[in-house]
This record gives sequence, C-alpha cells and structure tokens, in this order.
Amino acid sequence: MKLLILGVGYSAGFFAQAALAKGWQVTGTVRSTEKAERLGRAGLRMLVFDGTTVSPALSAAIAEAEAVLVSVQPGETGDPAFQTLGPALEAAPALRWIGYLSTIGVYGDHGGAWIDETTAPIAGFRSQVRLGIERDWLALGARSGTAAQIFRLSGIYGPGRNPIVKLRQGTATRLVKPGQVFNRIHVDDIAGVLMASIAAPRPGAVYNVTDDEPAPPQDVVVFAAQLAGIEPPPETPFDPAKLSPMAASFYGENKRVSNALVKREFGYSFRYPTYREALPVLLAEGD
Repeated sequence: MKLLILGVGYSAGFFAQAALAKGWQVTGTVRSTEKAERLGRAGLRMLVFDGTTVSPALSAAIAEAEAVLVSVQPGETGDPAFQTLGPALEAAPALRWIGYLSTIGVYGDHGGAWIDETTAPIAGFRSQVRLGIERDWLALGARSGTAAQIFRLSGIYGPGRNPIVKLRQGTATRLVKPGQVFNRIHVDDIAGVLMASIAAPRPGAVYNVTDDEPAPPQDVVVFAAQLAGIEPPPETPFDPAKLSPMAASFYGENKRVSNALVKREFGYSFRYPTYREALPVLLAEGD
C-alpha cells in the first residue's frame, strides 16, 4: 500500500508509524524543512508542502498514492490541501481511499445529551468552515469514484500529550463546571479506526472517532494524579471571564458522542475504550 499523508502532525504521525509497521510505503508532508528532516530521521519519507507550492516529488507521490489521509489545519477560507491539490487528487489513477480528519466540534452544544452521526451539526463560524471542507472532500470522492470518508475526532491524547504529562509539568487544571463532560480518543485508536476504514471503505461515510465514556474533565485529572502519585491541582470554579475565548467556547459545548457506528460497521474493538485503560499504560511507558 502506498499511503500519502497531507499534514503529519500528532495524530497523523502515529498513523504513519502504524502504516510503516505494516510494511506500507508512507510519504508525508509538513510545512517546514526542519520538521521534514526530523521526521525523516524517524523513517518517514517527508516532503515540504506550504499549502500553495507543489513540488515535482509531491506530484509524483499523488500520482502513485493508493490512500491519502488529509490532516491539514483549515484556513479561514477552507482547506489549503483541497484548494491546491484537489484537481491532482481527483485525477490520481491509483487512489481508492481518502480520509479527512475533522472534529466532533462541528456538532456544537447539546446540553450533555447523547448524539451520533445522524445528529445535524450546528454551524458556528469555525464549524461552517469545517463542514464546507468535509463537503468538498466527499464531493471530490463522488466525482472521482474514490471512497472519501470523514473522521470526526474527539479530544486527542496519547504518549507525551495527556493529563499525567500536564501534572508533571505543573500545567494541569481542575476546572469544574457542573454537568460538563468531554469525549476523548487515544491516538492508537485513531490509527486503528483509519486502518479499519482502509480495509473496508464506504464512500461518503462520516464516523465519530471517540471513546466509550464522556467524562467530567476534573475526574480524569484526579484519576491521573492518583496513578502518578501527584497531588491534584485545587478545584477551580468555571468562570468564562477568566478563560481565553477558545477555552470558553470549548466549555460552551457539552455533549456525549457515540462511537456505536465504528463498532458496528468495522467490528472495531477499542484498545483504550476509556481513559482508565489508557492512563496506566501511558504511565508505565513513561507518559
């Protein structure tokens, strides 16, 4: 399998390593030469793509790709990968699978109720941009006969990026907003769901990639602190006036997101169905 990853960040980087472990040929893009060189030392074939300039090497990688994962941060007007590379991807002769990493943020606030992929998104400004990008990739797939799918991710964590690390760094907080819950997803399960989709693609599908248990964020911090033997930070009552606009808007969305479709359609068994299974492993492996 020849896999092209547009935008090798945290989640896509773990997926790239999982693909390499299966013997796939993996090419990825980043925005800087420095990052390309660093990831290249980790065994990835890296190219620089700044969102506008297409190198001959990237054109060749698109022409050869059988699967493409898009993990590029959206701009205010859409997805630079779609805007610049869309025509080449639409014409790519070997391409059979496109995955776009989106966010459960497109659903907005549901007052803590359970939702799934049939729930209509709530289109604030940021969600409007994301939803437009989702539609663009699905339409490209429909035009070209390529199985394009959308993966809406919840709060991502894993090695080096989790509550235990924040506790050790002294940056963890225990912000309490009564009734507030968030879903999470371990990077290994993101990779697992993507692998399952490539094995059994469904054109036009949208999947929620999230864990089994939406939980209050302060409970997760306390659990992590108990595991690591660190005193948890004091509880802080929620006050949007003391938060950044982004953090305040994050806490303004409260929902419980179902992963039943992923389980039902792929028969996928989550390696880390909740943070309770994941955090002990992260602690044992050095966080």
